[in-house]
Parts: sequence; structure tokens; C-alpha cells
Amino acid sequence: MKTTRTSTDTLSIAIFGASGQVGQRLVAEGVRRGHRITAIARSTPEPGIHPEGVDHLSRDVLSAADLDEIIAEHDIVLSALRPPSGLESRMVEITDRIINASNRTQTRFIIVGGAAPLITPDAPEHTVLTKPDFLPESSVAIAHASQAQFEAALPRLGSLGTYFCPPAMLVPGERTGAYRTHHDTLIVDSDGNSQISMEDYAVAMFDEIESPKHTGRHFTAAY
Repeated sequence: MKTTRTSTDTLSIAIFGASGQVGQRLVAEGVRRGHRITAIARSTPEPGIHPEGVDHLSRDVLSAADLDEIIAEHDIVLSALRPPSGLESRMVEITDRIINASNRTQTRFIIVGGAAPLITPDAPEHTVLTKPDFLPESSVAIAHASQAQFEAALPRLGSLGTYFCPPAMLVPGERTGAYRTHHDTLIVDSDGNSQISMEDYAVAMFDEIESPKHTGRHFTAAY
């Protein structure tokens, strides 16, 4: 395995899905902290979508022949990949490609997952996916895909990987730097809301990168 770095080091970080809403925030947070970022997406990003100084690669993870080489050149890889609507069944295959390449090259990785496997605090016999009437109909397909992703990923995290679940609501917003974490349970506030801004989700991600606390397992962050 590659040498473990600390929060004082400049890291080389590959971010897959860098043009998506979460991916853009991850890129911005990485640049803010002075890391070397490679933003990877299926197509060339629009001008100005990322800060200056970011390297770009255009790759489709499912067909890239040089995935191992790309990942091996970095200290850590983040996957914020999501299949298009209607193709949710590709989630496991996409994630498998990242995990397999990371394990082959002994590179740390963090997967942006879904909230589906999190235990609901008011009904601990259920998860976000299984609790009756918890999910809106529009979220059911991606929730099932995220659950399948989680079940496929968890046994292969080992000493390199982490699976990072968002709360029920992950929305554009402000970067406050404040959040709470939990290993396997949905975090809710005093009003019963489970939410974090994409900006603070990125903060929590990079705090985990710089000071790992959840290697080999999943966790979540919310207000």
C-alpha cells in the first residue's frame, strides 16, 4: 500500500464524476486546501466549471483502458460517479471498476454512496430504503441502486476504502465547515431534518481524506 499521508501533506487526488454537482464541490474543496486535483469526467468540462490549476481528463470509467495507470498516479481516488436516469443498474459496475483498479494499484479510495443503507433513528429496524413511505417515488430507483452499490462495495473496502453516505437531503448551499458524523445511522436535527450542503459534504470528505477515521467501513455526515 502507498505511504499514508497526513493533513500537512499536499496530496495528488483523482476525482471521478468531477463535473457533477457533488464532484464540482469536491474539486473546489480540494483546490481550496492546496491539493493537486485531477478532475475526471466522461466529457470535457465547460470553461470555468472548476478553479484554475486543475488538471482534466476525459474518460468513461466503463471503457477506459488506462484506468489502473490513472489511479496509480494519485495518492487517493474519489468516485462521485452516478449513472444517468434510467440506467441506475450500472451503478454497481461503475463502482466495481473504481474499487478493482484501486485495489490492484493499492491506492486509497472513497466512494460517494447513497443514504439507502443508513438506519433510521426513529425506526432502527429499518433503513432509509426499507422504511415504509420514507422515500419519494422519484428516489426509489436510485436508492435501490445505491443499496446494491453499498452491498457490493462494503466487503472490498479493506484497508484502502471508505464508503461515504450522504444524509437524506444533499443540496447546494453554503460552506460552514460544521457537521456531525455517524457510522451507520441517519443523522437528523432537532426538527427531524436530515440534510447537509454539498459544500459541507465536501468539507467532511476532505477531513476524512486528511485525517482518516472510517477506513474499511461506511459513515455519514449531516448537520
